[in-house]
Amino acid sequence: MSSTEEITIRLKKLKEYLSIVKKIRDTGTRGDIKKDPVLRGALERYLQLIAEASIDIGEIIIADLELRTPQFNRDVFVILSEKKIVKKDLANRLGAMAQFRNILVHDYVEVDLDKVFAYLNTDLRDVDEFITVIARFIKKHE
Repeated sequence: MSSTEEITIRLKKLKEYLSIVKKIRDTGTRGDIKKDPVLRGALERYLQLIAEASIDIGEIIIADLELRTPQFNRDVFVILSEKKIVKKDLANRLGAMAQFRNILVHDYVEVDLDKVFAYLNTDLRDVDEFITVIARFIKKHE
């Protein structure tokens, strides 16, 4: 499978995860999510999958272009910005998303619900922007 095909598959999954999270955001209230552990768990899992798919896409591009190896997940987006694939400000915000993913994965008992809601209300736009940027990148490099 080519790197373009791998990225395309992951972009499709990323869009799917994003759609699910937006649906949860748009149909459930903060109170609903707070009191429903199943809904909250699903939301946190899909946020994790969004971050992981974004990181995976970046890692595929980095490997394909033979760029330096990221030491941490957030470095994936820094490297992409160094090569002008994503803008620096977007890279910084996506780096924060990668750190948020670590909280979801490694510190799940103490996930701050306020951070989850902040992510839902602002950071999903960054994922939309990343999808657009990567789709353009693929078209340019086919």
